[in-house]
Amino acid sequence: MKGPLFYSKILLFGEYGIIKDSKGLSIPYNFYNGALKIEGKDSAEAQKSNASMKRFAAFLETLQKEQPELVTFDLDTLNRNLEEGMYFDSTIPQGYGVGSSGALVAAIYDRYANDKITVLENLTRDKMLHLKKIFGQMESFFHGKSSGLDPLNSYLSIPILINSQDNIETTGIPTQSTTGKGAVFLLDSGIVGETAPMVSIFMESLKEQGFRDMFKKEFAQYTDACVDNFLHGDFKSLFSNTKKLSKVVLSNFKPMIPEQFHSVWQKGIDTNDYYLKLCGSGGGGYILGFTEDLEKAKRSLEGHKLEVVYQF
Repeated sequence: MKGPLFYSKILLFGEYGIIKDSKGLSIPYNFYNGALKIEGKDSAEAQKSNASMKRFAAFLETLQKEQPELVTFDLDTLNRNLEEGMYFDSTIPQGYGVGSSGALVAAIYDRYANDKITVLENLTRDKMLHLKKIFGQMESFFHGKSSGLDPLNSYLSIPILINSQDNIETTGIPTQSTTGKGAVFLLDSGIVGETAPMVSIFMESLKEQGFRDMFKKEFAQYTDACVDNFLHGDFKSLFSNTKKLSKVVLSNFKPMIPEQFHSVWQKGIDTNDYYLKLCGSGGGGYILGFTEDLEKAKRSLEGHKLEVVYQF
């Protein structure tokens, strides 16, 4: 048995903002993927995945009992496959902000959900919101609280524009230019990040009036502008707004940025060689970078591993 591939995702803009109704833009990232498998089940990695999925299956049984109107699963088949050694064979790094649990949730829903909403049908906004709600409940097993966006992106495998929590739509993004000098890239922090503690630091910060004001007047405003600039291919404005966003994040989200990257972050703002922002919840994993000149950014970030996500 080998299931279909589900891809990683990158939230280009909207980390933390989408919790508080600012815009977001999430795109599939096909470089990493995962699939349900039974062959090769004897490796230590496969056994670890299988044990984790058995706990997940128990969680889904409880979810189904508590919210049968939301979603039900073919649990008999799922449990039988798990007894046969099924695991999630994935190249998606965990704790890196690229949706490793989202791809697993999408794969389980795709294979075992009853009356599932399929990618091929007419995806109305209501259907997408219902899917997002199901995925949010499923993924809460891994993160405590989930928007459901990562699994939704992985399941649909198309860019998703988040206007607010209850207003999402699929969208097109400007065509890549492989000869373009500008790029969005991933910078490897070399540290595994954990979502739950980062989100709780953020929720705690929101209790302060000053942080709330900054969030609304600066963070959300620049994020919304970046989303609009990117979708319209207005890269000149995009870089101006990404720089502003990068400054705001460095000043107000320091706990989410690994300490050894504070100076690297500042260097980008000072030199204009690149601008950094959080990829997912931060605390480690990948950091997202934007540059108008990829070669210049590579030179400036010598010694760091860069992975190009999108070129223009």
